[in-house]
Amino acid sequence: MPTKKNRCDFCGRQEGENGIYLLQGLHGFICNECVLQAKEIVDQMVASKQKDDDKEKGKNKKLPKPKEIKAFLDQYVIGQDAAKRILAVSVYNHYKRLAQTDKGDDVEIEKSNIIMVGATGTGKTLLARTIAKLLDVPFTIVDATVLTEAGYVGEDIESILTRLLQAADYDVKATERGIVFIDEIDKIARKGDNPSITRDVSGEGVQQGLLKLLEGSVVLVPPQGGRKHPEQKMIPVNTKDILFICGGAFDGIERKIAQRLNTHVVGYGNVENTYRIDKENMMQYIAPQDLKSFGLIPEIIGRLPVLTYLEPLSREALRQILTEPKNAIVKQYIKLFEMDGVTLTFNPDVYDFIVDKAIEFKLGARGLRSIVESIMIDAMYETPSGRKKSVTITKEYAQTQLSRMNFERLRNQ
Repeated sequence: MPTKKNRCDFCGRQEGENGIYLLQGLHGFICNECVLQAKEIVDQMVASKQKDDDKEKGKNKKLPKPKEIKAFLDQYVIGQDAAKRILAVSVYNHYKRLAQTDKGDDVEIEKSNIIMVGATGTGKTLLARTIAKLLDVPFTIVDATVLTEAGYVGEDIESILTRLLQAADYDVKATERGIVFIDEIDKIARKGDNPSITRDVSGEGVQQGLLKLLEGSVVLVPPQGGRKHPEQKMIPVNTKDILFICGGAFDGIERKIAQRLNTHVVGYGNVENTYRIDKENMMQYIAPQDLKSFGLIPEIIGRLPVLTYLEPLSREALRQILTEPKNAIVKQYIKLFEMDGVTLTFNPDVYDFIVDKAIEFKLGARGLRSIVESIMIDAMYETPSGRKKSVTITKEYAQTQLSRMNFERLRNQ
């Protein structure tokens, strides 16, 4: 007589069938496949419950006040008080607007999209990334330089919402309450002040496509990106409650501002007033008409009603950026050495030397890291393999390293 084989009490498969083996319990058998399936089901249930708990915590979390938001930004971003105040108020009002929408009041608060203008390296993207740490709404940063009109090489405008949808774990309701930071908005300026008579697929065409997103409309969003997966089902997303923050360097807009300020010079009194203009910081006088002269269409300027600027970084600000924020550049390198059990210290005059070089080479805040990296590269190469427990960086060592790295070539760039 053939030996009777045991079977799984859940799926009925016999032991040994296609590599199946059975686990014996108190009252029967279960196969390895059913155990794995049961584990997947339990994991999904736990993840779903955790997600629901996180949503509930988010609803009950206290709304941060503008001063609290600015205080949080102050821990990571040096200076730029005007931009931080405007950003804090806008985000706070966005929270309040979302709360008001749920109550269905008669007075409907409109959203105030923001545009931040400032030279490269002044902290536009850093402000956006930092405020993302504080938010309980989905947040994403997108680059306007890759956007083109539909049908051309590049990304469709709807890809902005695809990224926000992914940041919200494909929760449409959460996506419709999110915040988007569009970087390099100045790169989609049209080529001239006059409307284009030819197709401007990466400039004016993109601006026209952004209008419906900024204003608020239902957009069909491809959840995995539009061009690689044309067969996918589109997801409708309403952009009415999505806050858009735009940032751009607008390189050369100072000339537009200067031209506008000089056009109103009539009479001796006005000539006298022109001397009071701070020519080192023309960006503080920026107005919507300057954005229009630069190449943004009037319709998109009207949908970005809050205009703020970022001040050029002074020597004192650069010195603070180097050492004071929570994620300061120097603190990052100290942490890297600490992970190898080595204590890293900088002489105070090294900081002044680094800042002087950043100003000399006109590299801004981004250049600080390039300079420090050039100074530290040899120490980071040698120290992990050596026996030293402490490393001190002197000004003489920093000067030697920079000269060896041929950093002076940046002076002529």
